[in-house]
Amino acid sequence: MSFLDCSCISHAQVRPMDIEECYEDPSQHFLSCDDSEYTLQGPAGGDDVTGLSTEPSHYQLLSELGRGFNNLSRVNMARHIPTGQLVAVKRTNLDECTEDELLQLMNEVLLSRLFRHSNLLTSRLVFSCCCQLWVLSPLMTYGSADALLRTYFPDGMRESLIAYLLYGALKALEYLHQMGYVHRGVKASHILLSGEGRVYLSGLHSVYSMMRDGKRLRAVFDMPHHSPTLLPWLSPELLRQDLHGYGLKSDIYSLGIVACELVSGRVPFQDMPPTQMLLQKLRGSHCCLLDVAPFPLGELGGLKVSRSGVDSGIGESVATGSLTHSTTAPPADRPQSPAPKNHSATLHNLVQLCLQQQPERRPSASELLSHAFFKQVKRHNRDSFLSLMYPAAPLTSPEEPPVSSPPGPSCHAPLSSADTTEAAWDFSD
Repeated sequence: MSFLDCSCISHAQVRPMDIEECYEDPSQHFLSCDDSEYTLQGPAGGDDVTGLSTEPSHYQLLSELGRGFNNLSRVNMARHIPTGQLVAVKRTNLDECTEDELLQLMNEVLLSRLFRHSNLLTSRLVFSCCCQLWVLSPLMTYGSADALLRTYFPDGMRESLIAYLLYGALKALEYLHQMGYVHRGVKASHILLSGEGRVYLSGLHSVYSMMRDGKRLRAVFDMPHHSPTLLPWLSPELLRQDLHGYGLKSDIYSLGIVACELVSGRVPFQDMPPTQMLLQKLRGSHCCLLDVAPFPLGELGGLKVSRSGVDSGIGESVATGSLTHSTTAPPADRPQSPAPKNHSATLHNLVQLCLQQQPERRPSASELLSHAFFKQVKRHNRDSFLSLMYPAAPLTSPEEPPVSSPPGPSCHAPLSSADTTEAAWDFSD
């Protein structure tokens, strides 16, 4: 039996947390001490949904953005009719949820009330409509980093945009770690981008507290309640599940995998069977960046070993397995990378630091924020941000009729079944 099929993993209990009674909110003190020059990440007036109404009939559901939470939740773009503001509405049918899933929903809602940071996407407006739970969030008009890769940058992003996205995610991780929480779900689909250029980290359903009785633990042992699709991003120590446990540095490893994902447009280890991927990680194998020419090439030419000097331990197994994805008859109008992939030494060093096998050798989120790779981020304003995003375009309100009318009082009305060819957000676990 594979380790990944162990019953103790698949049936892990989600511990409920009474956050408002047990914890104070130190976030305002944390934000007041933040002297970051990352000016685009300040409080967002257009991204605030707390002042909107909690009446479902006040919202007109528009196009579907994605699905998630074991396919129990559907996310739609919606218009708040009294104000005209566009928001994202996630609707979950509570009657179809198991007890464990209800606990996960409760924890996510409670954590959203605790966390307050300009780079963390929280759901501060939650209400019920019969058997449905409605969670409102600001509309991320550029979608997720994963959607940007699939739609506009299939062969990877330019380094300036990578630095911009990773820096915003790191600010959110720094805040979570200061609060005593490990995210455990850092990946490109949980990094969202608003139309104003603000980077948000989502995926709070996977967050786990390292605080017990007012003290911070060195390590925890809980196996996250994830689908196998998240395994490529998880750290070796989290997958190992031994007596040493894992800690905050597990998120840093995941960030390194995200960096590789943004560089190449492909997820390391993704083409491996889960058991093989687990063995490779536990043996110390990790990915390294390849300096390559723009794709599609039609053949695996132009590859060059990373200048970082790091031996991946897998040879070309990870790189070749990923690159074969791009050689399967790409469309003629498929966007290509803007320049040959000659990665900078600072990017190589960042990935190497994040993917250290031993957690204690990885830098903390605060230490990574001062890495030389992120010096370029502080030069950006709104205009330069828009130039980084080209040719990506933000979502706009559709001209066609909405996918559904404002909900009626019926509790058993099915969720909208409108299909989308390409989800703007990826809400998978």
